[in-house]
Amino acid sequence: MSHTHELAYPAPIHTTHNRFHSAGGATAWTDWLYGTRRFDIWATLAWYDVLLRYRRSLLGPLWLTLSMGALILGMGPLYATLLNAPLTIFFPHLTLGIIFWSFMSGAIQEGCQTYILAATYLKQAPYSRSIFAWRVVARHAIYLIHHLVLFLPVAAWAGIAPRPSNVLVIPALVIVLANLHALALSLGFLSARFRDIPQIVGSIMQLLMFVTPVFWLPDGLPERARIVLLNPLAAFLTLLRAPLLGELPSGRDWLVAALFTALNFTIAATLYVRCRRRVVYWV
Repeated sequence: MSHTHELAYPAPIHTTHNRFHSAGGATAWTDWLYGTRRFDIWATLAWYDVLLRYRRSLLGPLWLTLSMGALILGMGPLYATLLNAPLTIFFPHLTLGIIFWSFMSGAIQEGCQTYILAATYLKQAPYSRSIFAWRVVARHAIYLIHHLVLFLPVAAWAGIAPRPSNVLVIPALVIVLANLHALALSLGFLSARFRDIPQIVGSIMQLLMFVTPVFWLPDGLPERARIVLLNPLAAFLTLLRAPLLGELPSGRDWLVAALFTALNFTIAATLYVRCRRRVVYWV
C-alpha cells in the first residue's frame, strides 16, 4: 500500500468496532449522536485532510494564514481611510471579520461536498452520516486556529487587553460549530442529490459577504438599512468577534442566532431521517 493511500484511509476507519451499522435498525437520532461522539474518527479524518492537502508543502496550512495576513495588511489602512474610521478600531474589527468569515464561509461551501467526497467510505460500510459533517467542520476549525494567530499582534498594536467578556467567545463558538455541522448535513444531502446546489450556495455566500459586517462597521449603517444585520451570519460573526474586542454582543444577536439554530436543526433533522440511507445511492 502506498504512503498516499495510508493517509487517505487512516487506521481508525478500518477497525471493526468503529463501524456503526445504521442500516441495521438504529434510529436516525441514535445514528446522529453516535457519529457526533466518534471524535476519534472525524477528528482523524479532518487532520488527514489537512496533511494530504499540504503533504509536500514546506509551510503547510500556514500558507493560508500568510496569504490572509497579507490581505488584512493591505485592506486595513485602505478601508479605514475610505470609511473614515480610526485605524486602531477598524483594523482589529477587519482582522477578526476576515478570519471568522473565512471559517464560516469555507465550512458552509465545503459542506456541500460532505458526502460527495466521502463516497468511498459510504460504499465501504454504513458509517454514521454525521461523522462526515463533523469532518468538514473540524477541518475548518484547524484552519481557524492557525488564522487566529494573526489577531495577536493586531490586538497588541491596538492596545486590546484581555477582559472578562472574552469568555463569551466560548459559547458563541459552540453555537457556530453546531450550526455549521447542521448546515454540512443539510447541504451535503441536498448537494449529493442535486449537483447544482454547490454553485448556488457559492453565489449566495458571495452576496452575503457584502451584507455581513466583515469589511465595514455596523455603526455606520443608516437606520433603514439595519435590517441586513438580521442576517444570521452577521449575528454569528458578531457573537464571535465582539467578545475578543472586549465588547458585549447585543440581545438581538443572541436571539437571531437562537432562532436560526432552531430552524437549522429542524431542517437538518428532517433531511437526516429522509436521506441518510439514500445518500449512498446518490454519490
